[in-house]
Amino acid sequence: MSSVKKNNRSQVLQEMKAIPAEVKADWDQSLLAQFVDHPAYQKAETIATYLAMPHEVDTALFIQRFLADGKTVLVPKTYPNRLLAFVAYDPEALEETSFGLLEPTSDAVVAPDAIDLIQVPGVCFNPEGYRIGYGAGFYDRFLANYKGKTLSTAYACQRLAFQPEPHDIPVGEVLYAPND
Repeated sequence: MSSVKKNNRSQVLQEMKAIPAEVKADWDQSLLAQFVDHPAYQKAETIATYLAMPHEVDTALFIQRFLADGKTVLVPKTYPNRLLAFVAYDPEALEETSFGLLEPTSDAVVAPDAIDLIQVPGVCFNPEGYRIGYGAGFYDRFLANYKGKTLSTAYACQRLAFQPEPHDIPVGEVLYAPND
């Protein structure tokens, strides 16, 4: 991984962690509203999202709304060799990974073609939808063969001009807050 990518990630993470809690809460609500108004969400029956870290967009809000709207909600599970899969969300069946993230304990993997929409995480996003994640490549590997819709939600400080690497896979669209 390039030092430029590492520096970009570090800079943006600092900015994300510095967002005041009240501002972040408002932005998270704005992003949720944009997401559920999006045509891809309106058409989706099965949605994959992620279990956010405190500095990221609060996906717990999204999960609550998805469930209230009758959507099937999936969350990621990682496997050796940097493989990513999605399983049904069950708040009672989560465990902490070596990365400090919560993951499902179930191995009942859902086939990629059964997922209508993925809310893809990222640290930085460029104007073409390419992303810099946390550096392990799980999502790029998964998205390389995924044919469904992808959306990301991010704060304005996560917008960054950078050159993608050959293995990078862009997301379909990035929704931002504040949306200026």
